Amino acid sequence: MASPLKSLVNDDSRYQKSFQLFLERSSEHKCMRDFIHNKLPDILASIGDGKSHLNVIGVGSGAGEIDLEMLSELHQKHPGVTVDNEVVEPSSQQLHNYRVLVSQKPDLDYIKFTWNKMTAAQFEQHWKVKKMTKKADFIHMIQMLYYVKDPGVTINFFQSLLGKNGKLLIILVSGESGWGKLWRTYRNQLCDKEISQCVTTGDIKNILDSEGVSYQSYELPSQMDISECFTQGDENGELLLDFLTEVLDFSKTASPELRAGVLNLLRHPDCSVESEGKVIFNNNLGVIVIDQLP
Repeated sequence: MASPLKSLVNDDSRYQKSFQLFLERSSEHKCMRDFIHNKLPDILASIGDGKSHLNVIGVGSGAGEIDLEMLSELHQKHPGVTVDNEVVEPSSQQLHNYRVLVSQKPDLDYIKFTWNKMTAAQFEQHWKVKKMTKKADFIHMIQMLYYVKDPGVTINFFQSLLGKNGKLLIILVSGESGWGKLWRTYRNQLCDKEISQCVTTGDIKNILDSEGVSYQSYELPSQMDISECFTQGDENGELLLDFLTEVLDFSKTASPELRAGVLNLLRHPDCSVESEGKVIFNNNLGVIVIDQLP
């Protein structure tokens, strides 16, 4: 029987709204920034092989805040180098936000931006059709492998674009996070079969291990206040539940049993801790760094 549940990604405006609320309620961007400022510089130090020009590809760049922080670290590690930055992002709203952000930032004249309003799969197709031979020095895929059909194939393609000393950076939810537990329990009911919606860094490591691909990995502690999810009818709670389950209007369309099961699991110690009357969800992220193909 076809599931009556619709994927949240089918409604871009509600998705963006729930994503914004998620960022407000979680330490997602803070933990990414800590990584970008403390660990990423060492990773970026070895790229480029002394060239005066670097090619960067951002896959699923969103509104660009995190991209620009990474580009700033890149600039500090390689001052005087010019950058060709390919932005790959399917949401026209997010691309617009990114362009606005760039227009407001001074000192970005060392970067040439190329805007690609497309998915990772469309970009791959576009690259192959144009028979592009350009190699990338740094490619990042932050929180986007959920939206591709086959993460292993997508990683292989982008890894094949890396030039000498190139690095591919992947950030996803950790297999040890509350997300991992939620998805392992309710994968069949919640996850969109057309994409890899329930993928964690644990799954990616398994894929890479099976292919003999070496990588470095890091865990980024992060949390999210999901207390509002437990107040029935709370508008923010419903938005957060949509984001957690990736289901459009989850509270209204899920069966009472599924809704109760999900809420119980979200409260469970495997997913959250309760502190000072708040329910704090384990939003830990994982980072995987892959080198160019040997």
